[in-house]
Amino acid sequence: MEYLLLTHNDLDGVSCGIIAKYVFKDKVDVFYHSVNSLDYHVEEFLNENSEKRLDQHLYITDLSVNKENEANLEKYVLAGGKIQLIDHHKTALHLNQYTWGYVEVEESKGKLASATSLFYNYLVENNMIKRTPALDEYVEQVRQYDTWEWEKNNNNDAKRLNDLLYMQSIEEFEESMLERITKNNHFSFNDFEEKLLKIEEKRTDRYIRRKRRELVQVTIKHLCIGIVHAESYHSELGNALGKEYPHLDCIAILNMGNKKISFRTIHDNIDVSELAGKFGGGGHAKAAGCSLTKEAYKEFVEKSFAIKPLKEDARHNQYNNKERCAHYENKEDEQFLLYKDRKDNWVIEKNHVLMGEAFPTFETAEQFLKRSFSAGLSKDEKLISYLLHGYENMK
Repeated sequence: MEYLLLTHNDLDGVSCGIIAKYVFKDKVDVFYHSVNSLDYHVEEFLNENSEKRLDQHLYITDLSVNKENEANLEKYVLAGGKIQLIDHHKTALHLNQYTWGYVEVEESKGKLASATSLFYNYLVENNMIKRTPALDEYVEQVRQYDTWEWEKNNNNDAKRLNDLLYMQSIEEFEESMLERITKNNHFSFNDFEEKLLKIEEKRTDRYIRRKRRELVQVTIKHLCIGIVHAESYHSELGNALGKEYPHLDCIAILNMGNKKISFRTIHDNIDVSELAGKFGGGGHAKAAGCSLTKEAYKEFVEKSFAIKPLKEDARHNQYNNKERCAHYENKEDEQFLLYKDRKDNWVIEKNHVLMGEAFPTFETAEQFLKRSFSAGLSKDEKLISYLLHGYENMK
């Protein structure tokens, strides 16, 4: 083979493989890797390559290499080897020091890059591929999903594209997408896929509702983190839990089967790639991950094991609805009343005893309450009971 592509096994990485096969046809071999398995293949490639194979062009996309492979790839290039690494994670920016490294976090100001969009632009700029509407649309869907712009833009089709990948094998997805971008003028889902995706969306909703009741809250590395064990729907679950519990800085999703942790956040001021980096991982500002190392196990599994799940906010209240005052409780049966005092500040009572701190807004008061006491909005009858009890004590 004239070309070899080593890429990630998620939507962004797989889409790099699809574009490579679109361009190079049967002249390329594509291998899909996890973050941990790439370096083994790179080592194997470098060990097997002799001078007679220097004509083979190696592409690495959506993944970066370790220090040892970094040095050996540079030696290989200096000896005449052809390598191009294309990535968009800021943890790989140091690879731009090499002629074979092309790492960009943004395509342009305010527009985040994906590996697929960078690879596509690279091929276009080097006259190896011509733009088409179908390719442009497909690449943009992948970019928006991988950078989470799909949510800001309310582009549900980008999320559904990722759903479709995980509903079938990579080979099936590859074949289907290749045929579509080759034969169609525009990118879209077919009728059968639309039906499958609707079924999958219902299944995802049920899964999230179940996992919502298992979320626990801990403080790790000065962050207030929600921890849940889950094997599926990590992106959807992290996003839903982040919205449900905005007082949490991020969500950590533990998969004990493959010993991985996925981090998700909905907050612009939180960079979960920095948190993942403290445990040997990396990723994006809003989506990152790491392996479940001994240190990570101690922090995320041992520390949270004995903690009770978070108290969910009551959903169908008529009176206790976060307006004039709101009643909360936690799994330790502690009760809290949040209300505005005569000085127009928001204050909190704990078990009918006024706490010392005052807050300028309801949101800051509620955030303090939830982060400090893992409390959830109680049902109407609990508010009424609390107020009546306080009234009786005043007589």
